[in-house]
Amino acid sequence: MRRTVVPLLGAALVTAACSAPRTTTPSPIAEPVPPATTSTTPVPTTTTPPAPPCAATTGACVSLAQRLAWLLRDGRVVRGPVPAGFGPPDQATPAGSFHVVWKDREHRSSQYGTDMPNSVFFAAGGIAFHAGPLEAPSHGCVHLTDADSAAFFDGLNVGDAVQVL
Repeated sequence: MRRTVVPLLGAALVTAACSAPRTTTPSPIAEPVPPATTSTTPVPTTTTPPAPPCAATTGACVSLAQRLAWLLRDGRVVRGPVPAGFGPPDQATPAGSFHVVWKDREHRSSQYGTDMPNSVFFAAGGIAFHAGPLEAPSHGCVHLTDADSAAFFDGLNVGDAVQVL
């Protein structure tokens, strides 16, 4: 009989310990602390991108000072502002009003021997929008990222205005 009493007694003690009411409270560290608020004024979460500074309504706008470019169609911005890279002072990107003269998706410069993907030519001397590193100076062209140069290539037509300020 002793053998059966000990296991039953052990089981009763385990059951009693598991079903006993909890006497300790959880640590306050485990509870989330609501964030403190210092102002009831809502803080704006978005900013309005800069508007194109050009008069052109269909074509492209380039701001040399802001290092930005926009693609425009019928007075609306369809892409931009996007970051752009330019030529250094001794090979500066020309400022002025131009028109798209021709396009070449896979152009290679005959003068410099470099690839110029998504080239959209708009100024004398082979000046174009094309894919290129934004941080590296061009030979007067407007460097755009791969995605942006593809969008400018697809969005610009021969004869469209290009204004560089």
